[in-house]
Amino acid sequence: MPGVITNFASLHDVELCAHAAAGERRAFGELARRHGSAVRYLLRRMGAQPAEADDVAQDAFMAAFERITEFRGEGTFVGWVKKIAARLYLRRLQKARRLAALAEAEAGGFEAGPAADADKRIDLDEALKGLAAAERMCVSLCFGAGLSHQEAAEALNLPLGTVKSHVKRGLDKLRARLAPPASAVSAGSRGNV
Repeated sequence: MPGVITNFASLHDVELCAHAAAGERRAFGELARRHGSAVRYLLRRMGAQPAEADDVAQDAFMAAFERITEFRGEGTFVGWVKKIAARLYLRRLQKARRLAALAEAEAGGFEAGPAADADKRIDLDEALKGLAAAERMCVSLCFGAGLSHQEAAEALNLPLGTVKSHVKRGLDKLRARLAPPASAVSAGSRGNV
């Protein structure tokens, strides 16, 4: 590489990846700075708490750095890192589910469902928390991360049809949950059906 680059902020992601693959850590640092918040935001949409989203995002960037030579520039760098982050988060959830099932079996089991508070304003994040984990993951990847159904299927290691089903069910549940109450709809817009 001719010359030493001091301003990585002006380079395109693909160029930064090439420099990172050549061993330039500052180039990868720019990628992490540039896309870290988008990866954390996706993880939050998938259900991660803030600290957990930070941890998983950091792990995802570490994995991406170790495998930077595998990035071919066929998609966006941020999409690639989001796939890695989603897979890592899914592994954490699976481990947590196994541990919770063991704890529940030891405690005799109990059912805890989401408490519906009619007076509370429901926003999208709260509505997403009401979805099944698989539905929340698929909806978040397809609409929060901008991945296609095929890309989400690859990221989650699920069949394409399963991802499409989860997205459809998730969106149906979100529409039902975020829709105005029936009384407000019937009183305010009877002729707008």
